[in-house]
Amino acid sequence: MSYRVGMAQTLVEGGAPGANLRRAADAVRGAAAQGCRLVVLPECLDLGWTDPSARELAAPIPGPHADVLVRAAREAGVFVAAGLVERAGPRLFNAAVLIAPTGDIVLHHRKLNELDIALDLYSIGDRLGVVETELGTLGLAICADNFGSSLAVSHVLARMGAQVIVSPSAWAVDADHDNARDPYGKLWRDSYRELAALYDVTVIGVSNVGPMSGGPWAGRKCIGCSLALGPGLLVEAPYGAEALVCIEVTPRAPVARGTGFAAALAARGYRGP
Repeated sequence: MSYRVGMAQTLVEGGAPGANLRRAADAVRGAAAQGCRLVVLPECLDLGWTDPSARELAAPIPGPHADVLVRAAREAGVFVAAGLVERAGPRLFNAAVLIAPTGDIVLHHRKLNELDIALDLYSIGDRLGVVETELGTLGLAICADNFGSSLAVSHVLARMGAQVIVSPSAWAVDADHDNARDPYGKLWRDSYRELAALYDVTVIGVSNVGPMSGGPWAGRKCIGCSLALGPGLLVEAPYGAEALVCIEVTPRAPVARGTGFAAALAARGYRGP
């Protein structure tokens, strides 16, 4: 079974949850109007990655920020994957949710491989999961969870049966970065390609665009370049511009189950545990 996925590369402004969430909800509606059944949105889309406004403005999940996306998913009748800053008691998490067309939050992930510069704001995640849906078995990660040095996260998701892994992201470069001279994206292509080659999984990472106005990377810019890569699929979204890119995804069956992964992966050249 194939279906359309909307990669919604939206503008995210630091500390502006109202405007950011409106843009996200508009993108959900726009993707649904183009026949998409799943919409993937960026990381920390309500407040911006590492924006210090999180200390005052972060909301719980479920809560008012997530509720905007829950309503959008339910009204449009689509799945929505989105990154939000989560308040959980005294702690903040860089979190993501997968919302079903019913409005139910069916996955809730907290980023595991958070960058060192963000650890004074966000706590390390404490959960990992997949969910069986009419679109196949979906897994949820966040941005650097898919660094080449931390692919254990998505290895586990794939071994849990994930056929599609969605990854809200915030890909940033120096403000004077010249993409013509130094094209962005090899890091992610290499990581996603490894997962696709080993597990036949499709990985979809969607980044926001816009300048970073606060936090340790203030002055940098987020540049989109959202990426979908899987067996027979490679789609890259534009650099530096808001965009809705609709793609066709065909989930494949897992290559093995349980202890069967050892032999299946060894046959594909994997030498890890």
